Amino acid sequence: MQAVLSSDFSFAQFRYLQRLLLVHGRWSYIRMCKFLQYFFYKNFSYTLVHFWYGFFCGFSAQTVYDDWFITMYNMVYTATSVLALGLFDQDVNDRWSFRYPQLYSPGQLNTFFSKKTFVRCVMVSTYTSLVLFFIPWAAMQDSVRGDGKDVADYQSFALSTQTSLMIVVSAQMFLDTFYWTAINQFFLWGSIAAYLAITFTFFSNGLFFVFTSSFPFIGTARNSLKQPNVWLTMFLTCLLCVLPTVAFRFLHMQLRPTITDKVRYKAREEGQPAPAPYRPPPRRVSTRRSSYAFSHSQGYGDLVTSRKFLRLKRRPSLFGRNQSPLVENQPQHYRTITEEAEESQT
Repeated sequence: MQAVLSSDFSFAQFRYLQRLLLVHGRWSYIRMCKFLQYFFYKNFSYTLVHFWYGFFCGFSAQTVYDDWFITMYNMVYTATSVLALGLFDQDVNDRWSFRYPQLYSPGQLNTFFSKKTFVRCVMVSTYTSLVLFFIPWAAMQDSVRGDGKDVADYQSFALSTQTSLMIVVSAQMFLDTFYWTAINQFFLWGSIAAYLAITFTFFSNGLFFVFTSSFPFIGTARNSLKQPNVWLTMFLTCLLCVLPTVAFRFLHMQLRPTITDKVRYKAREEGQPAPAPYRPPPRRVSTRRSSYAFSHSQGYGDLVTSRKFLRLKRRPSLFGRNQSPLVENQPQHYRTITEEAEESQT
């Protein structure tokens, strides 16, 4: 009892460990690995764009994004969707997890997150940042609008780059999510809707007239997103960022499928497996007598209230009532060992 009170978790029976390890423990490992991979991916892709931009701005510490986008990126735009991924995602349900205990082996081998996985994540993020910067830069360098005016200004370039980044990280979240719930859908689409709403609000004329120095991107979203070449540039950028990831996962699933891929394919083909038959837990019979006042079962309450335990059987006495010298008030005579020996000789 002292060990149970001092521990963080306690289990009454060993059979409870089966669901804890094969279902909840495995889901927790997968969610944590996906959370870390996505966290590194979105932040490396976001940060390395500043590094490439430094070669063109003379490393003057000028940011490639809007200041408000830098503030909102990790706090609002990409915070809730990855949180939902780390809370609700699962590759297969609990029935398939019980049916194939081999699904627990990738966690023992550190398959989903290791040094190799981290290096691959950094390489993919580097490629994404290169595409995010150089494709809009090359497409908008000498482009003009329909009325003949230039599109190649800093604010339009920043808007197209940060919008492409938001679409790419949202598409990556879509690819990483295996189990969709209403909360995942709400957070994912809500992040994109929040980005568009906040961007159009912060780039409006009203906020510029009230806070001129805080909102300098006046009318950028309204003017840039009207141009077809801006949308074509963002589409090409997002396609080149997402297409290698989709192709790699498709080829890996076809050529070297993991145990998770095989079970997920079988789950889509066969549907839900039959639930395991219910087996009531064995009734434990304790041989120890517990106190009636602190017992949660019936215990010995009837015996205590009936006073039957007070009616003890009398043991036969060594002397009868008439043979006892104490009852007859006679003096008691004690003999020594010598007198006992002389009497036995005679």
